[in-house]
Amino acid sequence: MLNRLAEARADRGWKKARLLHELRAAAARRGETLPKDESLGRRVAVWENQGGAVGDFYRELLCEVYERSAAELGLVEPTPVASAAPVAVAIPQFSKVDAGLVALLRGQTQSIRLLDRRLGGPAIFRQARAHVDSVEQLVRYALPGDQRDSAAGELSQAAALAGWQALDLGNLDEAWQLHEIATAAARESGDVAALAYARAQQAYVLLDSGQLADAHTLITSARERVDAPVPPGLRAWLYAAEGEALAALGQRDAALRALDLADAELPDQLDDTLPYVMLDAGHLARWRGNCAARLGETSAIDDLTAALDAMGEGNYGRAEVSLRVDLAIAHAARGDLTESHRHAQRAADLAGRTGSARQRRRIGELLSA
Repeated sequence: MLNRLAEARADRGWKKARLLHELRAAAARRGETLPKDESLGRRVAVWENQGGAVGDFYRELLCEVYERSAAELGLVEPTPVASAAPVAVAIPQFSKVDAGLVALLRGQTQSIRLLDRRLGGPAIFRQARAHVDSVEQLVRYALPGDQRDSAAGELSQAAALAGWQALDLGNLDEAWQLHEIATAAARESGDVAALAYARAQQAYVLLDSGQLADAHTLITSARERVDAPVPPGLRAWLYAAEGEALAALGQRDAALRALDLADAELPDQLDDTLPYVMLDAGHLARWRGNCAARLGETSAIDDLTAALDAMGEGNYGRAEVSLRVDLAIAHAARGDLTESHRHAQRAADLAGRTGSARQRRRIGELLSA
């Protein structure tokens, strides 16, 4: 009978060489180097065939490459069932939330957001998830009042950020759950902008699941149900997201109209009250190019090239990966396979550094085509 590690490899249909390759890639993202294939292969054989112990470092790598928990891979002992005993009544520790604490939470979320833009999901997701859990616990036991509402608003932003990271890592179920936390917290805080943003961003889980019409409905609903004025930067973002969903559905004219509406709403400067919305003329040009590439239009190349130039030096995260994948698609539509392959290869290299399972999937589909 196969142990769970062997079953996980069998489920993926991987040869041992593929597992060694994935382990090396995961280690490289941590700045670590693994031993030679012969030595590493012996370790795998002991783990799979003899139930050998797996150290903490390799346990993390295996969990990442198989996208399963240590318990699911049989790498930790199951929690023993406690014997029947009198249960002590725990008295909850109610938290006192003040403006200073809310400011600290806001600063921590912003720090994670900035690190995420530079380093990508794998390097920062655990920190982001732990931050969400901490703030959620704080809000749950906070006494009612304005500061609790403010803390709930910070929970919404933290959960939406972690939800996007989970989506980028290919963890669709966790991404959906985190966005549920984000929308519930936004409702409690009374922040209609945060609610619209979290609900519309949640639609990307549906897009990645292939439920294109449902994704479009969710984004449109988020935009139309805003029952109070929201900053123009967010309204522009909502129109652009709707344009992307329409492009995925192949509805060219409707997609372009939505992007034109986004352009009309776009403010001259980023709104400091919306730290979670990164949308300026350069970002919108990239978004328009993405939609045009989805629609198979070679006109996307100009917008995407301009957006790539506008990024400048030092921005080697998910944004550049996505941009280069779109450029590869657009060049392929034009018939320039050499330039398409160049951008696809560069995107593949960057996706390996950022650990973006979402973009690796797009690149795999592109290169196989």
